[in-house]
Amino acid sequence: MSAGAIRARTLPPEDATCGWLATLPSRPAGRRLAADEEADFAVVGAGFTGLAAARRLAELETGGRVAVLEARRAGFGASGRSSGFLVDIAFFTTRMEPRAAARHVRLSRLGIDRLRRLVELHAIDCAWDDTGWLHVAAGEVGLRDLETLRAWLEEHGEEHATLDAAAMAATTGTRFYRAGLRLPGRPLVQPAALVQGLAAALPPGVELFEESPVVALERLAERWRLRTPGGSITARRVLLATNGFTPGIGFLGRRIFPLVTFGSLTRRLSAGEQEALGGEREWGVLAQDPMGSSVRRTRDQRLLVRNTVCYTPSLRCSPRAERRARRAHRQALDRRFPDLAEVPLELTWAGVMGASPSRRHVFGQLDEGLYALAGFSGAGIALGTAGGELLADLAAGRESDDLRDMLALPEPARLPRRPFFDLGARMRVAWMNASAGATL
Repeated sequence: MSAGAIRARTLPPEDATCGWLATLPSRPAGRRLAADEEADFAVVGAGFTGLAAARRLAELETGGRVAVLEARRAGFGASGRSSGFLVDIAFFTTRMEPRAAARHVRLSRLGIDRLRRLVELHAIDCAWDDTGWLHVAAGEVGLRDLETLRAWLEEHGEEHATLDAAAMAATTGTRFYRAGLRLPGRPLVQPAALVQGLAAALPPGVELFEESPVVALERLAERWRLRTPGGSITARRVLLATNGFTPGIGFLGRRIFPLVTFGSLTRRLSAGEQEALGGEREWGVLAQDPMGSSVRRTRDQRLLVRNTVCYTPSLRCSPRAERRARRAHRQALDRRFPDLAEVPLELTWAGVMGASPSRRHVFGQLDEGLYALAGFSGAGIALGTAGGELLADLAAGRESDDLRDMLALPEPARLPRRPFFDLGARMRVAWMNASAGATL
């Protein structure tokens, strides 16, 4: 390895307890990179962004070779560990400057449309549901934020339905929520199933190498060499689609930071428990309350809950942090569904998201032949899909109005240097977790 190579941080051991993955049929291991090879483009990361970029590059560069390097297996990373909400309008969207908000919403919807088309074209079984998930509130702060969102939706002519406490109970089977807003057409998915389906449907010209983590990047005269434990890829252009893992590869450490979040799934509800729960058979809610929980009733009749965050630059959260998150998940479900207190949490897992204090992402060229998109703050399925395609356009030199809109979105400010940022982030996260209170 040359002295100028950028060494990547070793990933923590794989967490095999992700509920989304555990409920899917097992599939054979993919191909590993086992030699020194060349490609026209190399994409690092086989999540929503990386797969979208690779697919687009194959469309643009007919006859070229696109190599995708995935540290684990497609669907096993952060994309397959999300809550499965395809978000176009988040709470932070309403705080954006109007032109930036319009661009953000339009590009996110472009991503949703792309995914919908691919799911239909390739018959991907990912529990796609267009009924529309809900923004909800249980506390006073959440109610105020929900009203701000409602006013924003009305001002911009966005379709929505307002639900009072009774309507929320009729929808979810719990009286925990005091109000909600349903946004029709905002899909819910089984995220790991969707990622795996997209990976299986990659077009000719794209080669996916799984269990092939990049351990170093080396800048050559006019190319980049990406080293893995089994071999290397040398390419003219490299696209980093690694989101919260990007600082660990050696880039964007002053722009975004990793946050570890936790989710849990219950076992399947029995027929009697489903009847006792009542409400709609399938739904999802995103909390407006600070540190409130995301909750879903899945198509296979489980309850999902997601809350609690952990900041650790090494991406290794302690067993104590996971136990604390699991207790918070149990507490959240018991507050909402006291009659289901005997239903156990079957699986609890961690996932890494890329975040910035301003909830902005980084998109563009980092160096000659090196491009990146990262920092979705938990709302990256839709925007990450559209952004992956547009990153491919940028790398291939293709211009468009969509690309100009993506480039025009504001980027996050530079973060304080370590260890000052580490100290502040840990204190902030500890305060957030401790102050979640009754709206958890």
